[in-house]
Amino acid sequence: MVIFWLRPVGADASLRGIGVTSARHYNAFMRAMILSAGYGTRLWPLTEDRTKPAIPILGKPLVGYVAEYLARYGYDEIVVNLHHRPESVRRALGDGSKFGVRLQYVEEPEILGTSGGIDNARPLLNGETFIAVNGKIITDIDLNAAMETHRRTRALATLVALPNPSCERFSIVKAEEGMLVGFGGMPAPADFVGKAPPLMFTGIQILEPAIFDHIPHGVFSHSTTDVYPQAVAKGERIALHVAEGNWHELSTMQRYLEISLQLLSQTGIDISSGAGSRIAPSAAVKETILWDNVIVEGGARVSRAILADNVRISAGEIIENAAVVRASLVEGKEPPAKALKGEFRGDNFVVSLAE
Repeated sequence: MVIFWLRPVGADASLRGIGVTSARHYNAFMRAMILSAGYGTRLWPLTEDRTKPAIPILGKPLVGYVAEYLARYGYDEIVVNLHHRPESVRRALGDGSKFGVRLQYVEEPEILGTSGGIDNARPLLNGETFIAVNGKIITDIDLNAAMETHRRTRALATLVALPNPSCERFSIVKAEEGMLVGFGGMPAPADFVGKAPPLMFTGIQILEPAIFDHIPHGVFSHSTTDVYPQAVAKGERIALHVAEGNWHELSTMQRYLEISLQLLSQTGIDISSGAGSRIAPSAAVKETILWDNVIVEGGARVSRAILADNVRISAGEIIENAAVVRASLVEGKEPPAKALKGEFRGDNFVVSLAE
């Protein structure tokens, strides 16, 4: 998790896409928290030596996008909690200055879940309205508009939702008259023919301090299973803000590749190459993400792939629709239950991304 404090926005402040007056009106002295203590098991083996927030997206750590997003609204004092591979986050973010923020780090010895993590930060959050944001998203959703809904409805919490017209595999958010009723299973396209698309939770939420009265103290818990349904059952007002804007969630390797390529396409190229990476002139590489110090030798063919740090693709080798890490990184390691299957190929460990 990451906790932000906002200082008042001065008259000479420059906030891209946000009026200074509205930023001050909604956010002055508010706090926010990025939930980013998860393991990223579905991203394994990319998360074997780093936590999910430290995964690079086109050369920038995922949590860096969230930091910059909130910084545009004036949030610039950040505390980052660490759990899995904490040193990877420290390396990725440093002191935060390159993202326009200042960072402090706090380690969380045991994973506590989305609401348990919030409870663990209670001394830093209690007393004021605050924002919690999932650390695995890239978005430009307007936070001021969400705050407008929260203030207008006088809700205990406001969840930011988006329509899910493609019925992607995100739990259905059920609402009546703008208020949360509960959460459903994964949407089936046939159920929404001729109907409004289902809503999905974006991982952005605005919370009042009274939310702590509904979070189990000192134990693992999740907001969508252990907090909000129970609060609604007790008559609490949990509002929904149905937003517009771009939103990407990176929780699987397939999504990581697709979203990276989508972002790349906006620049007119289809390869991202990290520091120290080299592609031989006779190699054929397309739609591929290279991390740092990757070498692709002559005659190799690589397409729709993720090549992690220090990977070498040998001359003549073919890699298609796959993620590749060094074999030494995962030798003797037990893959997480949700991880995709892979195989050792010489000095590499290759995971097919075929559905």
